[in-house]
Amino acid sequence: MAAVAASFGYVKEVLPPPLNSFSEPPALFDGTTRLYISYICPYAQRPWIVRNFKGLQEKIILVPIDLQNRPDWYKEKVYPGNKVPALEHNNEVKGESLDLIKFIDETFEGPKLLPNDPAKRQFAEELFSYSDIFNMVMFKSLPAPGDIGEAVVAAFDKLEDALSKFDDGPFLLGQFSLVDIAYAPFIERFQYGLTELKNYDITKGRPKLALWIEELYKIDAYAETVQDPKELLAVAKKRLGIA
Repeated sequence: MAAVAASFGYVKEVLPPPLNSFSEPPALFDGTTRLYISYICPYAQRPWIVRNFKGLQEKIILVPIDLQNRPDWYKEKVYPGNKVPALEHNNEVKGESLDLIKFIDETFEGPKLLPNDPAKRQFAEELFSYSDIFNMVMFKSLPAPGDIGEAVVAAFDKLEDALSKFDDGPFLLGQFSLVDIAYAPFIERFQYGLTELKNYDITKGRPKLALWIEELYKIDAYAETVQDPKELLAVAKKRLGIA
């Protein structure tokens, strides 16, 4: 099922260059649905993956923004929060990545990324709620001196346990879902960052997590959003104040 869904309507696309302070805005609010992202932002990567997976490349146009040199019109005319991601749809602009992935999944055609099973739905909400806590643990750990702390180990152990809850597939709800998409961009970065900065292998002793990462990269809709990990780490080090 996952392999079939992973290729649903999938078309490899040529990615447009990011828009900066010198760039003119697109024809805003002309009926086109646009997803404003940054290629290096994990929050923006979430709805980008959903868009790709559902085969919506021609229905939701990517508009990448240069976060280091943002165009003034983005804040003034598109999204006052001046963050990514944001979705321009039906003359409205919506933000917040977890809200957006649910909205795109519910609103647009393509394979649904949340199961109907009540138990899986409930577990999905638990994992959505935990995702911010998980990310905060990692963001605090990366710039901290010394080795990783117990909180990091516990957070990854929690994911390993979560991957054991359903046995109908290698993903967090068994089959690939919005929950995997919520975590994937961050684990992609934390895996490399913790290896490079802390010499810590997040998959050691966690076979289900190792398999989950391996299976993620087989999904074209996700793989195309993956960026150079060295570049991502350089950006993260600058943002987190790591020498």
